[in-house]
Amino acid sequence: MTKTYNITLIPGDGIGPEVTTAARRIIEATGVSINWDVCEAGAEVFKKGQATGVPQATIDSIMRNKVALKGPLETPIGFGEKSANVTLRKLFEAYGNIRPVREVPGIKTPFQGRNIDFVIVRENLEDLYAGIEHMQTPGVAQCLKIISRKGCEKIVRLAFEVARAEGRKTVHCATKANIMKLSEGLMKRTFEEIAKEYPDIQAEHIIVDNAAHQLVRRPEQFDVIVTTNMNGDILSDLGSGLIGGLGFAPGANIGDDYAIFEAVHGSAPKYAGKNTINPTAVVMSGVMMLRHLGEFEAANAIEQALFVTLDIDGIQTRDTFGNEGAASTSAFADAIIKNLGRKHSTCASRNYQRVKLPKVSKAPDLVKVTARQVNGLDVFLESSVDFNTVGKTLETAVEGTLVCLKMISSRGVKLYPGSNPAVDVIDMLTARFSVRETAYDLTDSDIADIMLRISKNNRWNHIEKLNMFDGKPGYTKAHGED
Repeated sequence: MTKTYNITLIPGDGIGPEVTTAARRIIEATGVSINWDVCEAGAEVFKKGQATGVPQATIDSIMRNKVALKGPLETPIGFGEKSANVTLRKLFEAYGNIRPVREVPGIKTPFQGRNIDFVIVRENLEDLYAGIEHMQTPGVAQCLKIISRKGCEKIVRLAFEVARAEGRKTVHCATKANIMKLSEGLMKRTFEEIAKEYPDIQAEHIIVDNAAHQLVRRPEQFDVIVTTNMNGDILSDLGSGLIGGLGFAPGANIGDDYAIFEAVHGSAPKYAGKNTINPTAVVMSGVMMLRHLGEFEAANAIEQALFVTLDIDGIQTRDTFGNEGAASTSAFADAIIKNLGRKHSTCASRNYQRVKLPKVSKAPDLVKVTARQVNGLDVFLESSVDFNTVGKTLETAVEGTLVCLKMISSRGVKLYPGSNPAVDVIDMLTARFSVRETAYDLTDSDIADIMLRISKNNRWNHIEKLNMFDGKPGYTKAHGED
């Protein structure tokens, strides 16, 4: 008996309804039985006063169906809050963003003929994109880069499982661990630990800027790239540029229980309703959805029909063909449907298997330690006073306490004691205090007393405990710090 799937369909904004309609028609033409639960999200929802852009009815639908196909959503300027796209990912803990980058036959690019075929697996919920920002002073903004061991383990395991499911042999982990040794370093260390469990796959670490460099020089060397959120955002757009642009960039947002499939491109409102947009990205997102469901025959049929349409028949939309003689969105979909059953002579579909989703502990404290100590404080101050004066004031303030002032820095560069005339100081200083007795563990009561003394003559914004975990410092040194 044919299985029927219940799928949430979010047409989206701008060109969204046109490209999702094309994808829906093509998927239905394969014979896969789907009940589409059409829901709304995005600009029109924002205009109704829903701050998230995602109504409860849409949330309920995805919770029931577990799988969604969506068009691009607009984040209006001047009303609404966070992106509805991001809201959906966070609501459903869709921690893994999977972006395949494959050369498309018939599409002319500077990289044509290089056999580009790799996948970027991007962590989707953490990093700077957690969106936790504060103005520390009227002229200094801070964004917290949140990287967790749990988030790293989930995305790293997913990357290796994607490699196995697609018969790939190499996984590169792209980080900036040479500079951000704790946050990006956590991704690198997790990758190197987890890689031992996948001896059948070659594991390589690469600095992310070198990854970008190598993607332009020799993109064919890559199989799977796993990386943190912002790095993945940037590299995946670079990847789409190698194969013809965002019109050929499908994507999947994968979680333990829910999956949301979407094109990477935006809503392009100026083209809405003109029936000229390339629907390939959403069509291929639908192909990814079918593979997620285990409908490999239908998925491969659509992929092959697309390749035949673009390359053998030469039917393309205006973004790659130009205005003269280009197919409309609907005519392009018609051509793909007509070509279902045909196969491209040189571009075979991979022998895909279902991705085995990783099982990672739900415990909040995934990393256990046997010993911990607070051996100091970093206090972030707002000050336009000369840092030498601030230093002397702070030293006086903590006289007779359990800590001493070790240094003052600005943007990670030591200023005091000593001097560095080359530094253009801003109005946020970081004062580092260390315990006078190395074995002492500062308590919250100790810290409260210290902060009370400091605050008498200084405006402070926030503090960070200098933690030692199992004898290793949980903080970095400033440039110039002993």
